[in-house]
Amino acid sequence: MYSSIALVYDSIGEYAKAISLFEKSLEIRQKVLPSNDPYLATSHINLGMMYYRKCEYANALSSYEKAQEIYKKALPSNHPDLALFYNNIACAYNSLGNYSSALLFHKKALDIRQKVLPPTHPDFTVSYVNIASVYEAMGDYSQALSFHEKAREIYEKVLSPNHPMLATFYNNIASIYHKIGEYSRALSYYEKAHEIITKIYPSNHSSLATSYNNIASLYYGMNEYSKGLLTQKKAHAIFEKAFPINYPLLATSYNNMAIFYNAMHDYSNALLSHTKALEIRQKNLPSNHPDLAISYSNIGSVYFGIGEYQKALPFFERALNILKQSVPANHPHLQSVQETIIFLKQKL
Repeated sequence: MYSSIALVYDSIGEYAKAISLFEKSLEIRQKVLPSNDPYLATSHINLGMMYYRKCEYANALSSYEKAQEIYKKALPSNHPDLALFYNNIACAYNSLGNYSSALLFHKKALDIRQKVLPPTHPDFTVSYVNIASVYEAMGDYSQALSFHEKAREIYEKVLSPNHPMLATFYNNIASIYHKIGEYSRALSYYEKAHEIITKIYPSNHSSLATSYNNIASLYYGMNEYSKGLLTQKKAHAIFEKAFPINYPLLATSYNNMAIFYNAMHDYSNALLSHTKALEIRQKNLPSNHPDLAISYSNIGSVYFGIGEYQKALPFFERALNILKQSVPANHPHLQSVQETIIFLKQKL
């Protein structure tokens, strides 16, 4: 009964209440079930999912690890439930910035699905997109595109033309083309996604905000800053209505607006927006998360742009310290920060 009520609270975003009820359900099960019963693992997974949705990623991972110990004893190594479970663990690692562990568990999930599912089963798209997302976070864009292409072949066979998952996929692949400077391909995929989103969601839906955000980012790459800022503000207005004040997506939105302000030489607004983004990330993320490095280097970049090198240097150094702990040595952001620090030290 507790679990059923918890699921209702989950459905309306009352995650703290859901956690309390899932904990009560776990206590009861621990009293009446053997220690390796799969239902106990289910309770830990439910708790992990609630913590994940609250952006408490370390707590989510702790719950998942308790479930993993039970599954090792209770299920065969290729059991289909393990694929979904490994995916959950991988997502927690990914959100903590531990990309190597995230990739390991996503590939474990894929291995199981390859053994037990037909080749066009929709669950493969989950694995392919998740693996692609981790490669993208690691800066390995060719591998990311390769796995997205595998997903595309399945998506377009099994989904209706206006399915929301198809919009998500188009946004993901557009993002990679954007990062490697192929703007025409990126715009094509963003427009495909936006067309679907405007058909299936109301005007204040967070997915529409994400679409505006993506298109705004592309405008930046095309040096169309006024269009980009206007589009980004549309996204931010929706985000502010849809999420709590310190929700991680708002940090991204503040960061994006700051980038436009900086490009338009409105440095005071750029610093204000970057600082708001940093404050949100500091409240939600571990101290070595790569997104904190992004915030530090962005604030440093504003000071760099106005020639205040003495103020810029410590922000880039903080970013470098984080990146050395969290991304591969050949990651583009790490290399860029290192080069900037060398330049700044020569100027000081």
